[in-house]
Amino acid sequence: MLFANAFVRSVVLIQPPRVVSSLEIEARLAPVYERLKLSAGRLELMTGIRERRFWEPGTRPSTAAARAGEEALRRSGVPRESVGCLIHASVSRDYLEPATASLVHEKLGLSGDAAVFDLSNACLGVLNGMAQAAAMMDAGQIEAALVVSGETAEPLHEATIAKLLADRRLDRQSLKRQFASLTIGSAAVAVLLTRGGGEIAGSPGRRLLGGAAGTDSGANRLCRADPGDATPAGPIMSTDSEGLLHAGCALAARTWEKAKRILGWDNASPDRIFTHQVGKAHAKLTLETLGLPNERDFPTVSFMGNTGSAALPGALALGIRDLEIARGARLALLGIGSGLSCLMLGMEW
Repeated sequence: MLFANAFVRSVVLIQPPRVVSSLEIEARLAPVYERLKLSAGRLELMTGIRERRFWEPGTRPSTAAARAGEEALRRSGVPRESVGCLIHASVSRDYLEPATASLVHEKLGLSGDAAVFDLSNACLGVLNGMAQAAAMMDAGQIEAALVVSGETAEPLHEATIAKLLADRRLDRQSLKRQFASLTIGSAAVAVLLTRGGGEIAGSPGRRLLGGAAGTDSGANRLCRADPGDATPAGPIMSTDSEGLLHAGCALAARTWEKAKRILGWDNASPDRIFTHQVGKAHAKLTLETLGLPNERDFPTVSFMGNTGSAALPGALALGIRDLEIARGARLALLGIGSGLSCLMLGMEW
């Protein structure tokens, strides 16, 4: 896929106020650790995640997403009446029905003419939303789009801890399948895109060039949250982390080769790389598999955890804030989500 008229005007990350360290989580799991003879520090050692952030109790995905969307509108200078499409792309949602996007739309006071829908694709949702918005703009359907995500990890986190403490048959192998759930963090992001770089007043646009998608649906069993396994405290997720790591890297390698051909890039082309933030082992093996240097990456997982669909755009928002990105620089957005689905996009600064 190639985009002709899609420009990114603002990328926003809202970080929750509560910081929860991996050591705090392990302290709550002390009975499990003692019974299985595990030492404290294991969670950070295996994942590289020192801490993650959580919202105040009662925060809904739509509330978090709307905060990010409001800030994206403010920073971009794009009039809210110009937004012709709102996409809510979180794993988390307020209700099964209606679409959480409808709640965000109401909170933001967007136009009644805007298209509004949820787009759900695990951790890849925001990148999928950006690509969908870009295609709509290239088709001349809309002038501006807002893609938002409000990830609320608290229910999964609390349900996982409760299950681990209650399961007297738990062994190291079954604990391993729940471990990924303890890496999850909360965050909200928003990406505002416009058709063309200068037609709408506001901040300068950065061009979204295009990229490639890839799928390995045979790996859909490696990470699942089954509604039938949910507890009163929240959902339960089971993850084959090792299997997901290797299948994900293989899919990423195939998708990256396609993306380079479409964009006319080679491995030296991207000046900065932003990946989905899962853990240190995932980042290391992904970059090694793709033949990309670590120094171009911008890791955030150590202090944010895995924030689902907010992870990659959240890293991009922090990179825009903290890095000196030169005009004309090329950015690689390397996204992947369970299923498995992959989307790799290029941007020109």
